[in-house]
Amino acid sequence: MADKSHEKIYDEFKEVVNMAPQELEDWLKTEESKSVGDTSGSDKESTGHKSGEKIIKIKRKKKADLTDEDYKHMNKVVGYVHRHLAQKPKNVEGSDWAYSLKNWGHDPTK
Repeated sequence: MADKSHEKIYDEFKEVVNMAPQELEDWLKTEESKSVGDTSGSDKESTGHKSGEKIIKIKRKKKADLTDEDYKHMNKVVGYVHRHLAQKPKNVEGSDWAYSLKNWGHDPTK
């Protein structure tokens, strides 16, 4: 992250996270959201699901209140979404690929 400014990360995050906090919060409550992703760990919550919860908190903060940890996670989200978009399947709607992206705050059907 040292090579990217907070401003660049903020702009990229705003570009890739196209779900509103409430929309993402509602999505994370669905069975579809919980059905995808790596669930290593004792709590059985996927990495993407945990990320979605962090994204909600970040999006509800004022820009001036964002911490270095927030920017670190925002940068991680940007990288994940870009990598995942490069693996687009033929059938997007209802796919694990789309569900996973939505857990990370990006709805590929928008």
